[in-house]
Amino acid sequence: MTSKQANSINIRDYLARMNIHPKKEKSYFGMYLSPFRAELIPSFKVDFRKNLWYDFGSGEGGTMVDLAMKINSCTFPEAMRKLEGNETPSYQLTEKQNCISYKTTLRKVRPLKSTALCEYLAGRGINMDAARRQCSEVHYSIGDKIYYAIGFKNNSGGFELRNRYFKGTVSPKDITSFTIPTDECMIFEGFMDYLSYLTFKKQFRPQIDTVVLNSAAHIDRAMNFLNGHYRVFAYLDNDTTGKRILSEITARHGNVTDLSMYFEPCKDLNEYLVKSLNINQINQ
Repeated sequence: MTSKQANSINIRDYLARMNIHPKKEKSYFGMYLSPFRAELIPSFKVDFRKNLWYDFGSGEGGTMVDLAMKINSCTFPEAMRKLEGNETPSYQLTEKQNCISYKTTLRKVRPLKSTALCEYLAGRGINMDAARRQCSEVHYSIGDKIYYAIGFKNNSGGFELRNRYFKGTVSPKDITSFTIPTDECMIFEGFMDYLSYLTFKKQFRPQIDTVVLNSAAHIDRAMNFLNGHYRVFAYLDNDTTGKRILSEITARHGNVTDLSMYFEPCKDLNEYLVKSLNINQINQ
């Protein structure tokens, strides 16, 4: 199963299998009691049309895979296996306190030095000088276990986390924006694509204003940034989610240049970077 196929799984149906149903419902979205804490007022929104979720209580949100990772307290590969096997999470809505115990907690932030993390970035073709200037080494805990990952800070002080085995977030979740300022700006879905751009350009920081969504659920937050610029250059994924984001920001902004054609047929800019480096090595 590909990530595109996994993210096409209906979130509403996935929650219903755990006996989690909306408390308030419209034709295009539903409001749920959050499955991650005890509450009386629904704060967990599912957009039925876009198949995205957003937890107003924690500021987190995203796709079906993001939800599977959080509900199962597992890594990206594990979530993919569970979705492919059509597994229902083992806990039910009544086990809220157990869910809370698996919250990702920030422990320590330091300069990016770990050999394992640097090797992971090198495997994805990322220039290490750019990575060290843009990212940190974040130590975090899930339950009573401590881990570390590459951390990309967002505007609210939270971190997007990545290592070879884990994809997650230290809350609060938000966009990451960089202001020079300039009249034009760029938009990326995730920070690996942003780092890939800097690697291609041989830059350590962007030369024009830039926003990284960090989640497809953050389009509304990004629009406030994008609308302050005359033109938007979009480096979004060549998949259903990327095209939907492109369509929405084009409708709401107007002057958007789609640059995804330059890395077709690759799914995203990082995949294109890795393949480009591999081709160059073969030709040497």
